[in-house]
Amino acid sequence: MSAELFTLAGPARYVEEIRKSRFLTLAAPVASPDAALAFFASVSDPTATHNCWAYRIGQTYRFNDDGEPGGTAGRPMLQAIDGQQCDRVAVLCIRWYGGINLGTGGLARAYGGGAAQCLRLAERLPIIDTVAASFHCTFSEWPVLRARLAMLDAVFRDPVFQSDGVDVTLDIPRIRVDELRTLVSDLSRGRAEVIIEA
Repeated sequence: MSAELFTLAGPARYVEEIRKSRFLTLAAPVASPDAALAFFASVSDPTATHNCWAYRIGQTYRFNDDGEPGGTAGRPMLQAIDGQQCDRVAVLCIRWYGGINLGTGGLARAYGGGAAQCLRLAERLPIIDTVAASFHCTFSEWPVLRARLAMLDAVFRDPVFQSDGVDVTLDIPRIRVDELRTLVSDLSRGRAEVIIEA
């Protein structure tokens, strides 16, 4: 996936009635599969006919049809997540059956369409591809580097102060790695080397 990806700024919801069945779609940002499953557990309605869901976190994804015919609920919801260029997102669709069968095509449109609309209406945030980087600098270089690196959108982890200087670890957008290397090299006069964690 080379296109820019988005996650959600917060929880989102979308309600729709289709041929007397009520569909409530809920979406939330999640950082892990465990967080996605916890979200589903916290918002599922045990009195509803179906609680179908899907999530994607990077290359990890899962979906569940919860009793609907295979491939009519969870998979269309996962396709909606991908179609909306979303990642680190969990979507749950709760259905209260209204007595009219929708057929497999109708179900896929209802679940996939509800998920897509919920994500479309949600406030979204771009996902920045970051890498972890580390280097060692002197005590005198540290304040200048800290100030300049903040302008490169670096997020610092706790620095470790040694007898001869500071071990610095940070997360930085992948597209700024070359700027980081140049800055650290220039300020340390070529002495400090940036190590990028794979």
